Amino acid sequence: MPEYPIPGYHGRYLRVDVSSGRGEPVALPEDTLRGYLGGGGLGVAILLEEGTATVDPLAPEAALAFVFSPLVGSPLTTSAKFAVVSKSPLTHRINDSMASSGFAISGKRTGHDAIVVVGRAHEPSILVIEENTIRLESAGDIWGMPNQEAQSRLLDKLGNNFQVATIGPAGERLVRYATISHDGRHAGRGGNGAVLGSKNIKAIAVKGNQRCTWADEAGLLALARDLSARSFGPATAKYRELGTASNLLLFNRLNVLPTRNFQRGSFAGAELLSPEQLSATRERTRASCAACTIGCEHIYSVGGAQRGVRLEYENLFAFGPLCGVDDPDIVLETSRRCDELGIDTISAGGTIAFAMECVERGHLDAPWLRFGDGSALLRALEEIASGTGLGERLAQGSRRLAEQIGRGTISFAPQVKGLEIPGYDPRGLQTMALGFAVGSRGADHNRSGAYEVDFTQEVDRRNVGPEAARLAVETEDKAALMDSLILCKFLRGVFDDFFAESAAMLKLATGWETTAEEMCRTAQRIIAAKKRFNILAGWTPAEDTLPERMLHQPLADDAKARLSPARLQALVAAYNTARGWSPEGWPQGNGE
Repeated sequence: MPEYPIPGYHGRYLRVDVSSGRGEPVALPEDTLRGYLGGGGLGVAILLEEGTATVDPLAPEAALAFVFSPLVGSPLTTSAKFAVVSKSPLTHRINDSMASSGFAISGKRTGHDAIVVVGRAHEPSILVIEENTIRLESAGDIWGMPNQEAQSRLLDKLGNNFQVATIGPAGERLVRYATISHDGRHAGRGGNGAVLGSKNIKAIAVKGNQRCTWADEAGLLALARDLSARSFGPATAKYRELGTASNLLLFNRLNVLPTRNFQRGSFAGAELLSPEQLSATRERTRASCAACTIGCEHIYSVGGAQRGVRLEYENLFAFGPLCGVDDPDIVLETSRRCDELGIDTISAGGTIAFAMECVERGHLDAPWLRFGDGSALLRALEEIASGTGLGERLAQGSRRLAEQIGRGTISFAPQVKGLEIPGYDPRGLQTMALGFAVGSRGADHNRSGAYEVDFTQEVDRRNVGPEAARLAVETEDKAALMDSLILCKFLRGVFDDFFAESAAMLKLATGWETTAEEMCRTAQRIIAAKKRFNILAGWTPAEDTLPERMLHQPLADDAKARLSPARLQALVAAYNTARGWSPEGWPQGNGE
């Protein structure tokens, strides 16, 4: 087996210019690897080096990075994950999507810690990477195909020993929230699928046999057994039993379930969409990501489709309560169509719900698009993917649509920095509101995790003060580290001291003598790098806010859930101060 400079790493990334079809290895120094680890951290470091922050995300020179981690290929549960990192065409800010599948393992076995794609192919193409062999093949016979069909066709052609990631018709048409699909899962939010589509690449296929060594293989195996055992405990029980969709009824009871474009916090039809009800009325199977012992995937049958739908809370929220739809068949079918078309469910649901309210208020001439109308929801999705009718405008996201419509509609467009808000009403979960406002990616629950604080006794979730800022920083640091090692967020509850245990984990993989304090500094360095990227891309402090609706209107069904502009401003200033930045959010010194 070849010897690599650092256990757990290959010490290089593959830079492929699809304009010429050529690739070259680029060295990754040890201080870069130790400073940013992998995944989202290493991805933003690479994009900063590539100069991607200052170019249009759909331009040929913009880099799109598939980034692995020192734990990929190890026996650790949930470690078969990778990050797709780009400048978002939806937000024009940093975008890092995490995904699980065999693509991570095969991609790393090509002998690289990341695969970076630049340029634009001369025709629709497939990028095939087989260790050090790189080639472009015509994608003419699969261009326009939905994801599952395209992937099946490619595997029939190339062989099942390849792993493939594809874009659907939405990515080909440069829908700004198009996804990259692989094995039924998606690198979803922010439009990475559009970035790949702009490079005229329909699919990336990877295969390799270059395995990394481990510093302490026996110790890593023992830790893997321990983590697997802990992953069967109560911290992950709800995900195994019902999946993330189990949040639906809880959030409804707490009046933080966004309904009819965030006009309410509860939905009368929530019970009909609950996993408890769905499980009683249709077939359901469970599945796991590659190298995972949790098994949180819950796949429901839908219509006559050969393949079921992997249903999560965000799908249910986005196409159910947010659009006022309580028909489970419609919600399942829209989720299935998003999988096939390659569309992010949160941004699609948020943009459609916003358009529904604009129609209701007389700001948009599309009388067919009404809250509660399932057929209208399906029609809107098809028009987004095809670019027909209203689809070209909906494909731009809610912020751009509001800017086109005018009439003050930006006040209720459900977005932060252009990224649609997920299924947590910020007025009733105010630490989460802070996480949304300051998030480098925009409104994203996976990069902050501040809702965890709102469900504890440490804050009053409907009346938080500046003391919550420190807690928000801690959850964001933890998320940044998990996204760079990379580990699934569903493991977060099984660690007693995540930073200390991550240091021990990294030592077993790489041999580095690390501490909890160093891991914390690494997380902070990664957060600072994302801020530097955004500043280069044009960030200003005015972006760190929420839609006016969230700041001037209490929740209709919970008058105590009220968030004023002054309170949010104070929270943001406290957060920035806790980060060691100026109160407005400008890094000081080296920003770390």
